[in-house]
Amino acid sequence: MYKIVIDSCGELTQELKEDGHYVNVPLEMDINGYRVVDDESFDQKDFLRRVAESPVGPKSSCPSPELYMKSFEGEAEHIYVVTLSKELSGSYNSAVLAKNLYEEEHGTDKKIYVFNSKSASVGETLIGMKAQECEEAGCSFEETVEKVEQYISEQNTFFVLETLEVLRKNGRLSNLKAFVANALNIKPVMGSTPEGMICQLGKARGMGKALKQMVEDMMNRTKDYENRILAISHCNCPDRAKAVKEDIEKVASFKKIIVVDTAGISSMYASDGGVIMVV
Repeated sequence: MYKIVIDSCGELTQELKEDGHYVNVPLEMDINGYRVVDDESFDQKDFLRRVAESPVGPKSSCPSPELYMKSFEGEAEHIYVVTLSKELSGSYNSAVLAKNLYEEEHGTDKKIYVFNSKSASVGETLIGMKAQECEEAGCSFEETVEKVEQYISEQNTFFVLETLEVLRKNGRLSNLKAFVANALNIKPVMGSTPEGMICQLGKARGMGKALKQMVEDMMNRTKDYENRILAISHCNCPDRAKAVKEDIEKVASFKKIIVVDTAGISSMYASDGGVIMVV
């Protein structure tokens, strides 16, 4: 028996929600004093409206160790925890603390491992799916951990933002830079570093060109397409995500491509109209 625990930045497809092996542990967000829990109650449209109307950017808080410890309960003997990049959130540290506290209280009959995804959103989802693939193939707990860590080291995350307003409101981008980018319709193409930090890969004028550049960057960094799963998450722009998927299918035959709508934390990061892609 095994269980895969993913913090709520990692979106689960309907198939994974019904699988029985997956559990989401929710983060929380604050929009100018209004609290939002990133669980099944999350209302994306209401959230995006509140973010647009707020004079300050939204903030997030990671799950408590107690929430993680609760997710460890049950019959599963192997528990794999996948969290947001520890460079972006305290979720990883909270999960590690929960593992240590749980083992102090209950012993080490259960084997628990916490993966630092060095990614976010569907990057976490793919990591959870890799752990499941290994378990279903009969790998031991130790073999699964080794294979998944190797998978994380090879994974790449890309995203394009429609708006820079949230970054401006959070003080991560100057008013002048945001104004110039918006006035010139400049869209940054972003990615992740090997350590799990966010970096800019390029920029383009207009969303269409930026998305095409993102796909080109992904293709240049990816090998062995037919054996890899690619995941796309989008914030309130299904047609845009569908177009990206179709562009990719014209040039590469991936093992599978999954498309999901962003949940709360990813909606906060991507903002309205953003697209995230991980392979």
